[in-house]
Amino acid sequence: MALSTWEHPEPLAIGSAPVPEYGTGSLADLLPTLAAGMSVPGMTAAIPELTGADRNCVFLIDGLGWEQLRAHPDEAPFMASLLASSRGGTGRPITTGYPATTATSLASVGTGLPPGAHGLPGYTVRDPETGGLMNQLRWTPWTQPRTWQPYPTVFELADAAGVHTAQVSSPTFQNTPLTKVALSGGTFHGRLTGEDRVDFAAAQLAAGDRSLVYTYYAEVDGKGHRFGVDSDPWRGQLMYVDRLVQRLAEQLPPRSALYVTADHGMIDIPFDEQHRIDFDEDWELRAGVALLGGEGRARHVYAVPGAEADVLTCWREVLGEQFWVASRDEAIAAGWFGPHVDERVYARIGDVVAAARDDVLIIATEREPKESAMVGNHGSMTPAEQHVPLLEVRS
Repeated sequence: MALSTWEHPEPLAIGSAPVPEYGTGSLADLLPTLAAGMSVPGMTAAIPELTGADRNCVFLIDGLGWEQLRAHPDEAPFMASLLASSRGGTGRPITTGYPATTATSLASVGTGLPPGAHGLPGYTVRDPETGGLMNQLRWTPWTQPRTWQPYPTVFELADAAGVHTAQVSSPTFQNTPLTKVALSGGTFHGRLTGEDRVDFAAAQLAAGDRSLVYTYYAEVDGKGHRFGVDSDPWRGQLMYVDRLVQRLAEQLPPRSALYVTADHGMIDIPFDEQHRIDFDEDWELRAGVALLGGEGRARHVYAVPGAEADVLTCWREVLGEQFWVASRDEAIAAGWFGPHVDERVYARIGDVVAAARDDVLIIATEREPKESAMVGNHGSMTPAEQHVPLLEVRS
């Protein structure tokens, strides 16, 4: 018996997506746990495996996922030696949150809230006030930061509680809106080189009886996007940042804990039509779509009013074997953005949300030429993207 022309395989079940460990083991749970250990009011020790310390330093390495670190022990011997220490000595990773992308993850780290609360639920999302796309990493078009993300950061709460609080990062980031909404509180110290950053972070740890210090390194992610994970430039950056982690660990003052983590992992996607589906060339995917947001592996799709159901049906039929494709309400109910989504955040989420399971991207070569040319990508809920280390060194 012949198959119908319109017969499609069953799409991936929404419930089969591996939702981040909000509330017990996600990036949003890290700073509240550390702050609770320093007796900051209102903070809860959400990651039960961690033990409190008087002085805490978080070193966030952009783009260094758990799977990538485990696969490269020769390039990162010091961090590889710490794998068993991850997540309080369990040897397990934590999860980033959805989507696994820098703006979302940094907001989760700094506010201690999941994306549905802090309101940065993607790389680009619709601003309900203007109807246009807002890039939350580059903060374009400019939007009032504290209107977009009104909650205090954990750094602000810790500083108010008398904890010595500092961020040590590139001077480029000092006055960016993303820093203001995600990482403000205490004092920002701009340092150009990685060595200067870790040296100064160690000094800031020692500057208080109770200290909370954050430092950051970006170029593992940059080389991964441009050249791919496991490329020689990426490996070189991994070797360099491994030395930085060791340098910082060797300078920890007494009663300190250093936590090394990341905002997301990364995977390489081949450059062919099977793995890179071009939205700008695909009439089926474009039908009824007013705006395409998010990024290649974590799309927010905003439909023309009245076309929401048709767009959902079409995207499921075209992509449902490779992507978890959900309506906004289905994604929220499944907990993709956390246990609760604030009212102000609801319409920022796509009418349709598509999260990649397979090694595939939805690119947009006309709308997003630079992003469409990247070798390494991230955003979705696969272990390679979601799982990040939480390595620990104590003094």
